Amino acid sequence: MPIWRLVLCSLWICALILEFDAQELKTTSGKKPKTTKAKLGKETKKGPRAVLAKAKVKATAPTQTLLTQVLKKGRFQRVGETLSVRAGDALELRCKGTPVQWSVPPYLEEDNEGRLRTVQHERYGTLSLVNSTGADTGEYTCYPMYCEDTDCRKEYDKAVKVFVFFADPQELFVPSSNYYEVIQLRTNWPTRLPCQVTSPGATVSLHREFPPGEVVVDGAEITFSTRGGFTIHRPRPHHAGSLYCVASLGNLRQASTKYMLIYVNYPMAVPAPVIEASSSSVTAGDNLRVSCTVVGEAEVAIDFTWEYPGQQIGRPLYTQEIRTPVAGGPGARQKIQSVLLVDEVREVDHGTYTCTAENLQGAKSTSTSVQVAAKAKLKKKPQ
Repeated sequence: MPIWRLVLCSLWICALILEFDAQELKTTSGKKPKTTKAKLGKETKKGPRAVLAKAKVKATAPTQTLLTQVLKKGRFQRVGETLSVRAGDALELRCKGTPVQWSVPPYLEEDNEGRLRTVQHERYGTLSLVNSTGADTGEYTCYPMYCEDTDCRKEYDKAVKVFVFFADPQELFVPSSNYYEVIQLRTNWPTRLPCQVTSPGATVSLHREFPPGEVVVDGAEITFSTRGGFTIHRPRPHHAGSLYCVASLGNLRQASTKYMLIYVNYPMAVPAPVIEASSSSVTAGDNLRVSCTVVGEAEVAIDFTWEYPGQQIGRPLYTQEIRTPVAGGPGARQKIQSVLLVDEVREVDHGTYTCTAENLQGAKSTSTSVQVAAKAKLKKKPQ
């Protein structure tokens, strides 16, 4: 074969090889690299089988609670223990938390005439009050809620509160529909006279109606707070009677609702009766005495009730009560004893005797059992 033909064949073969390489390069560059995926539940060469963890429902714990007052033009002010607002002005409070719940003075809870509105936003809750009056004075509380799914409860230890005064130049006291309010004075239990003022700047004094005169407020036995009125810390019989408060602010002077204080010698605890029979076993025809004894504060009323076997046949109840002072120990004390008398015991008097002692704190019972033996018959002498 001529040389020129060999050269042409070589050039043609080289052209085919170059064209094949170009197509191979184009095809390879257009493909994505393959990746090995681990299938759920199957073992792969690259390690143990993959496990998909189930998503857990987490409880939503409230963040730190923050209470602010919304002012005009989008300004906010963090509130302290008290806040003063003019009667007639609007009040808007914002509480940080999701969700939150509000507590307002009783007057607003009963009838707010649409003046009160609470709204829960994404990260905070708001309380809005319009057309305010002096009667709206009181404590406003925001409770952050702890929620698990749909079950929510108040976080009382994280609550934030503010006492709001709605100062009314014509009403120095929060108005009341009652002319007289009866308050019970309990021994050693602090008693509050809610002479609630609408302005923290008012001067308040305590007065007695009969005999007329001002009651001394010494800051120890009796104290005063603009957020709670007067408190009698250790009530005594001489505190009883008809009392009222007088508030003064500028040239205005007003009297509050009258409070009728009734003293009750209130016991410290439920009575603890002790029962004892004259004998646990008596012979028919003999007399039986079952005593029930309570030791407690002097001048505290105790009521005794009895349950006894003879009730089943209508046997009448005969009791006597004995009171004796107890010497020694702190404070005046007394021993009260109720004695159940059973004359000429019969077989029906056999059984359980229960005594219940009750005072204003509650009642407690105690029991004992009595056996009745038949009377021995006398043997006839032989004639």
